[in-house]
This record gives sequence, C-alpha cells and structure tokens, in this order.
Amino acid sequence: MAKNKGVRIVITLECTECRSNPTKRSNGVSRYTSQKNRRNTSERLEVKKFCCHCNKHTVHKEIK
Repeated sequence: MAKNKGVRIVITLECTECRSNPTKRSNGVSRYTSQKNRRNTSERLEVKKFCCHCNKHTVHKEIK
C-alpha cells in the first residue's frame, strides 16, 4: 500500500547574489536541496550557505 504524502517537503535553495550579480567569479547559480516541515515552517526559508560561484558564504532563499 502507498503511504500518505507527509508534511516534509523537498525544497531548493538558490544563492541570491549569483542571481542578481552578473560580474561574478564564474557562470552558474549555486543551488542546494533540503527538506522542511510544512506545518512548522510555512514561510520561505533563508539560510546562509557557501556559494562556490561567489567563493563566500551568502544567503540562499527557497525557490520551490
């Protein structure tokens, strides 16, 4: 039998500086995947993570 869809969903975190800055170290956008609990965190998630394209820690926002 199939299980019900849980409250944890897979989200994608994308670098905010790569998206807005055309003069960066290399082409591309840093993306991470993670999970969040839909009931506890209903708003969009923001986490500081390392961006290999900017070569520093930047804010990554949830896009999906």
